[in-house]
Parts: sequence; structure tokens; C-alpha cells
Amino acid sequence: MSALRSFLAEGTAQRWLTGAAVLLSLGMILGLVLVVVEVAGSFFWPHPLVELELEDGSRLLGEIWDREPDPRAPGTQRVRIKVGNREVLGADFRWVRDASVRSRREPADAWLLERREYGNFFGFPERLESSDRRSEATSPDFAAALEDEVRAAGRLLDEDRGLRRKLDRLHAPVARLQARVNGALARGEQATALQAQLAEAQRREAEASLPLVQRLGEVHDLAGRARLIMRMAGGGEKAIVVSNIVRAVPPNALSTGARLTVYLDRWWEFLSGEPRESNTEGGIFPAIFGTALMVMLMTLAAVPLGVVTAVYLNEYARDNAFTAAVRLALANLAGVPSIVFGAFGLGFFVYTVGGGIDRLLYSDALPTPTFGTGGILWAALTLALLTLPVVVVATEEGLQSVPQAVRDGARALGATRWQTLRRVVLPYATPGILTGAILAVARAAGEVAPLMVTGVVKLAPTMPFDTTPPFLHLDRKFMHMGFHIFDVGFQSPNVEAAKPMVYATVLVLLVLVVVLNMAAILLRNRLRKRLRGAAV
Repeated sequence: MSALRSFLAEGTAQRWLTGAAVLLSLGMILGLVLVVVEVAGSFFWPHPLVELELEDGSRLLGEIWDREPDPRAPGTQRVRIKVGNREVLGADFRWVRDASVRSRREPADAWLLERREYGNFFGFPERLESSDRRSEATSPDFAAALEDEVRAAGRLLDEDRGLRRKLDRLHAPVARLQARVNGALARGEQATALQAQLAEAQRREAEASLPLVQRLGEVHDLAGRARLIMRMAGGGEKAIVVSNIVRAVPPNALSTGARLTVYLDRWWEFLSGEPRESNTEGGIFPAIFGTALMVMLMTLAAVPLGVVTAVYLNEYARDNAFTAAVRLALANLAGVPSIVFGAFGLGFFVYTVGGGIDRLLYSDALPTPTFGTGGILWAALTLALLTLPVVVVATEEGLQSVPQAVRDGARALGATRWQTLRRVVLPYATPGILTGAILAVARAAGEVAPLMVTGVVKLAPTMPFDTTPPFLHLDRKFMHMGFHIFDVGFQSPNVEAAKPMVYATVLVLLVLVVVLNMAAILLRNRLRKRLRGAAV
């Protein structure tokens, strides 16, 4: 008993408990990261195509995704196979009992087609038909011919998108004039002059767009000529338009180097491409860009305002009822649910401030709102209010860490109060200020609820930044990675197929947050070293 009392009195048990708590916390974080990395990392690796012959004589071709005990036959297993061919089979997945499988093989001539519509297609190529050649699947140059056609179709689609962007730019003046005419007519005003300008703008648009529309028709015709004839495992043939193919690979015939090339190519498409098939396939670049831009706008709004507030409270304000109320309000705001900030942002920023801007500057376009609807600017300002208490508290702690002797020394050398603050106190407190910015970025990057009512959308047709003046369009809606995860994981029409996409997006979001935080942490550490050197 005395040994136990001594053990407790010396604090050995407490040290073991605290160490165990640290290990448990690190294990939970590491487990989360490992699960995300394992699922997301293996998602893009080319998996073998398996052909199953069932006891009823039917055949299935696809990728084995999962295996579990068969609930209908204890002691046996069943597999979930991704069969693809959605327009033919009606579903991407099918459960198959091991007892119903007569034979299993991995055919070397099976191909996977990643398509822009209807998901993946699994089958056996028969022939490639285009306007100038016909290549049989048994031909030695079939794979090269198919790759050439896919690349040519990709160039045509890029040209198609470029032509459409040019047509949109040509139509933009007409759309603005049409909105002004509609607004004037809705208010009962005379719109004869505006209608004349609109007619002239439409005439110029028709003249300028005629060759573009003709070329667009030619591109559509060229893109639809090449077709790949595929034979399905269950019998029958299917003609696949080559322009609908993103990637065509024979997974079972790939070498390790070729598999790695496909793996990296898929990752690049995921990071740099646009989403397709209701966000369940394709890339997430618009979501990455929207998240990064929103975080930067939020930081530009929250950090200066938070620093100024903290400077006033710590350096100028007296300890009275007012400052106590302000600090109490900041503490309470830090605990307010984020959706409340979203409702405030919708009512104040969108409807009040944005509506006022529309009435003041864009009255001709009313009732169609310009700034009086959700956009990336209002979402960033809403998150700036959400993270403001964090910045204020962190900045105040940084200011309070500055020794009073430093202030007194500067004043004794003849510096004014403002000069002391600007050249001595604020540089000394910069690491604390950056700590507040780091915490604000980390919280804002993962918030979703306020964005759902202030500007985030499932799919943004145009990004907030493009080559059209004024280049940065703060009134536009945007995509966000957090909302993208929610949408794909819980609102997708094909949740099972989209599940690995959710993990991949989570991994990218974690990396983005870590990169933003590391940049701020490195800057903070450099400033600390510089301050130590100056003190010496």
C-alpha cells in the first residue's frame, strides 16, 4: 500500500496517463490519415478486369471492389463487382455469390473505357471506324490508332470549348442590354433607345458569331465520326463515340510502368480537370480554386480587421464596461454555430448590402440581381466574421506578450506612441498575429454550412477568375471542396461509385489546409528568428 501511495504521490501514474492520452490522440489522427490515404491512393490505380461465368451461363466483366460474408448463405462469401455499362445494364455494381460462379479469368483483351457520360464501359474491342480508316482489334496498330483518335477527339473538344467561350463573350454585351431593357420595361419606363441599342448589338453579334457557329458545327460533325465497336461480356455489341472517351486502357495487359503512367495521369486529371457525371467523375480543379480564393479573400478581410480591433482593445481602450462587453461579445461569437453566421450573411451581405449595390449601380438590370444574390465575396465576408474572434484573441495574446519594458524603452528614446506601436510592438507581436491567421484559415477551409446559403453551388458553370475583364468576378457563385465532399458523399445519385471520390477529395482538402498552414507557420518561424537576432 505504501508503494502505491508513493507511486501516486510522485505523479508517475499521471505521467503515464498523459502519455497514453497523447498516444491515443496521435493514433486517432494517424488512423484517419491512413484510411483516407489508403482509399484515395488505391482508387486511381488500374485494377484488373475479371470475367465471371455464372452457373446460369451468363457472363460478367468488371472490377472487384469488395468482398463480404454472404448474408443468405452463412460460411460463404460474395463479391461486389463494378460492371459499368450503365446505359445497358442499368447499374454500376452487382453482388455475386461465390457459389454461383462457375469460372473466373482475367482476359488480356478486355478493355476499360473511361467516358465523359454514362461512366465506365467494360468490354472487348472489335474494330475502330472513322471517316478515313478502319482498324480491327486484332491489328498490331489498333492501340496506337485508338489513342490517336482519342487525342484528336480531345483536341476537337478543346476547340469546341474555346468557340463556346468566344460566343459567350460576344453575347455578354447583348445580355447586359437585354437585362437593362427588361428592367426598364418592368418599371414602366421608356425603353425605345435601349431597344435600339439592343437591336444593333444583336446585329453585330450575329455577324461576328456566324463563322464561329459554322466552325462549331464542323467540329461537332468531326467529333462524332469516329466510333469504337465494343463487344460486351454478356453478348451483343455497342458503338461508342470516340469523342466520349477520356481514356482507353487494357488493364490486364499493362506492365508496371504503364500502370504507374495511368495512375499518375488519373491523378493529374483529378487535380486539374472539371467534374462530370454529377461530380462523381472527372476532376475537382474548380473546387480547389474556389476554396483557395475564398480563403484568401477571407484572410484579407478578417486579419486586418481583427488586428485593428485587438490593437484598440489592448493598446488604446481603457478597462471599462465597454471593453468588457466587447470581449464578452467576442467570446460568445466564438461559440455561435456557423449556420447562424450563414443566415446573417444571407440577410445582411446578400440582401441588404448586395441589394443596395444593385439598386445603386445596377438598377438597369433589376429585377435580375447582380450582387444581390450569393457569391464568393459574400461567402468570404461571412467566414471573415466567423473567424474574426479567433484572430482578435490570438492577436491580443501576441500584443500582451510584448514586454512593457520594450514599450518604455522606445518611448524613452523619443518615439511617439504610434511609432512605438508600428515599429516595435506590432513586429514583435507578428508571430501571434500569424497564429491567429493560421487558426482562421484552418477553420474557414473546412466550413460548409455558411457557404450553402451565401454562394456555394454544386457545379459552377464559370469560375470567379477568368480572362474576361475585370478578370476577378466576385459576384459569381463558386465551388468549394467541403461542399463538394458533402454533395458527392450524400447527394450523389450513385453513392457507391462516388465513395472513393469522396476520400480523394478529402485527401486533397487536407493537403491544401496543411500547405496553407505550413506557409504561415514557416513565415512565423522566420519572423521569430529575426526578432531573436534583433534582440541579441
